[in-house]
Amino acid sequence: MDDALPIAARLTQALIAAESVTPARGTVFDVLEAMLLPLGFAVDRFVAGEAPDGPVENLLAVRGSGGPHFAFAGHVDVVPAGTGWSAGAFEPVVRGDLLHGRGAVDMKGAIGAFIAACADPQPRGTLSLVITGDEEGPAIHGTRALIERMRERDLKPDLCLVGEPTSAHRLGDTIKIGRRGSVNIWIDVPGQAGHVAYPHLADNPIPRLVAALAEIDALVLDTGTDWFQPSNIEITEIIVGNPATNVIPPLASARLSIRFNDRHRGADLGERIAAIVHAHAPGATVRPVVSGEAFLTQPGPLSTIVGDAIEARLGLRPELSTSGGTSDARFLSALCPVVEFGLLNATMHKADEAVAIPDLVALADIYRDIISRALA
Repeated sequence: MDDALPIAARLTQALIAAESVTPARGTVFDVLEAMLLPLGFAVDRFVAGEAPDGPVENLLAVRGSGGPHFAFAGHVDVVPAGTGWSAGAFEPVVRGDLLHGRGAVDMKGAIGAFIAACADPQPRGTLSLVITGDEEGPAIHGTRALIERMRERDLKPDLCLVGEPTSAHRLGDTIKIGRRGSVNIWIDVPGQAGHVAYPHLADNPIPRLVAALAEIDALVLDTGTDWFQPSNIEITEIIVGNPATNVIPPLASARLSIRFNDRHRGADLGERIAAIVHAHAPGATVRPVVSGEAFLTQPGPLSTIVGDAIEARLGLRPELSTSGGTSDARFLSALCPVVEFGLLNATMHKADEAVAIPDLVALADIYRDIISRALA
């Protein structure tokens, strides 16, 4: 680490240097634990799940006791580096006032800033960090396993902040008070292979699949709500896999992705799609997988605490938003009120991902203020 850098940047450097492509295990958690122990946190590391979606390492760090209990949640796993980097993706490099490296924004920078904020004594109550190694992957044995661990230990936060990169144009301009849900649906329509010149001896599944998809594509699920944009259905894949020009295929498949607001539940949408498909193709199989339900933390004490801390440090009032993709806040919302606030999201998942060092310093100051307000 560069000792001349602010502490939040030095901590972020150390986390970036610990390569942690999802699912993250081992070294990055060693680094994280070494940061937390001197600050008085009791660190609980555990591994959950088996292949194919595991094993996944998770960390629960707790300091203090009693109420109120404020939790910070995040992930140390990152997406693969990809190509096009000016230097090694896991070699943290400072150019000007930018710190480059995979995870700088999503979301090792926020974790570094929060740990820097924890250097101050807390006024009272309980402070915890809920950190998974599997948010960018299947997210089966990550935050959900951490929630179960907290329940086993009778640890229930009163408020939770997730450090995802929510800022759009400048630090502090946006916090997320909700997210849309997500369900992916796999459709298989069986047929009977045969020669195209003898269609009466075969059964082509493609027209039935196309008819079902046309009806699905025409659906208008809703027109949005006060806090959410309209739900949308996207056809993301159609597969026939037929290399021959003179053969009717035995199977036609498709995949859908639905992002939905809090007017819907994932299972209900799966049943609705299945009914349409079976009306056109009674023998079809429809397999929905719900990644997470929509959630909304109504504007109130938590968003006010975060907004007041941002305004005190940066002089602007953040927009409350539910836009974007999903995050692990969808699971944590079952425990307590949860909002998301973190760095600029412009370079996340890109080559030369970078965070402005002044933003890391400001974010640490804001997190320090949030902790003080939440535990006051």
